Amino acid sequence: MELGFWGALLVSEAGTTTEEMLRFIEIAVDEADGEHRFLLQGVFDSPAEIITMANDAAALGVDAMLLGHPNSFYPTSAQQVEDYTVEICEATDLAVVLFIVEHSNLRRLDVRGFPADVLERLTKVDTIVAVKYEVGRQQTTNTYETFRRLENSDVLLSDPMEFNAPMWVDLFGMQWMGTSNYEYYGSYVPRLLELLHGGDTQRAMEEYWRIQPARNARAATMSSGGANLVHRYLWKFQSWLDGYNGGPIRQPAMKLSESQMRTSVEGLRKAQIAFSDEPFAEFFIGRNPA
Repeated sequence: MELGFWGALLVSEAGTTTEEMLRFIEIAVDEADGEHRFLLQGVFDSPAEIITMANDAAALGVDAMLLGHPNSFYPTSAQQVEDYTVEICEATDLAVVLFIVEHSNLRRLDVRGFPADVLERLTKVDTIVAVKYEVGRQQTTNTYETFRRLENSDVLLSDPMEFNAPMWVDLFGMQWMGTSNYEYYGSYVPRLLELLHGGDTQRAMEEYWRIQPARNARAATMSSGGANLVHRYLWKFQSWLDGYNGGPIRQPAMKLSESQMRTSVEGLRKAQIAFSDEPFAEFFIGRNPA
């Protein structure tokens, strides 16, 4: 909240049980006290569990759900992708942000990474309010085409790659970005969007290039070696550098290396972003240990 973010994602991929996740939601909503919004990451082990968690989260005050797919989800047709999404959306009144991401393994159904016609039809579902579109990451024309296809639809499209934000705000007025470990950059991402939407392009681009060393460090440390996992331990460390809690993540978790930690610190130093200079050992304890 202090960094200027509108909201946050409550991540379900960090080894928590469903009971722990519900308690986590209660704590987050209570601490925000109506001044911060929350999205539940709707990535659990089955559609039934996603629906249950979505309805429980809505009852606790969560604003929306970032809807992904269980690891076992292996549709053999685009229609199955559509049916899966509609089934979940019809079973909950929680607002839905579609999570269009590479590791959902849907490029075999459409070379774009997600069936484009299905995406257009899904934008007509009442509870779908936004789309987080990541499968255009390696081919910007993919995302450009999607902005064009959806520009008259009743949803908000986001490319979460912050380095593309100046282009999409200029061309399509992109209104939001999310979600990623933007907090590694401090208050930069909310400030960038504010400057771009305020028409102060010169200052926005000065900020954009100022944080380039941190952007490079993030890119250099993100490799997961084909694991198709977000490196949550690394992201947690990068957040800790900016004052977040830190602390352990339950197994199984990707390992955090000394080189990744030092590269992350050096990126912030070169970008002139303030960071914690506490010993790395303190991260693994956390600022609020259990």
